[in-house]
Amino acid sequence: MAVRKSSNLPQAAVIRHILKRCSSFGRKNGACSDKGHSLPLDVPKGHFAVYIGEKRSRFIVPISLLAHPEFQSLLRAAEEEFGFDNDMGLTIPCEEVVFRSLTAVLC
Repeated sequence: MAVRKSSNLPQAAVIRHILKRCSSFGRKNGACSDKGHSLPLDVPKGHFAVYIGEKRSRFIVPISLLAHPEFQSLLRAAEEEFGFDNDMGLTIPCEEVVFRSLTAVLC
């Protein structure tokens, strides 16, 4: 896959963008959309969906993970590889086993 140059946005702006696109934060009446894309209704408030690995396994993770430097490193890798403005959802280039281990320690 092609590597995309980082947008060099401040970290807070990147996190706000992720929250807006991928979380249930601020969702009203069970539905929310961004650029015509509906957010999944099965994502609880305070969580967001990510897709991991080659098989793009879907995980629902708490927003609190965004505060951890280890998770922020994964987000930077995702931004460089895929960008945040795509139709694939937030895809993190990481092996599923590694992601499970990391989230088990951080949550």
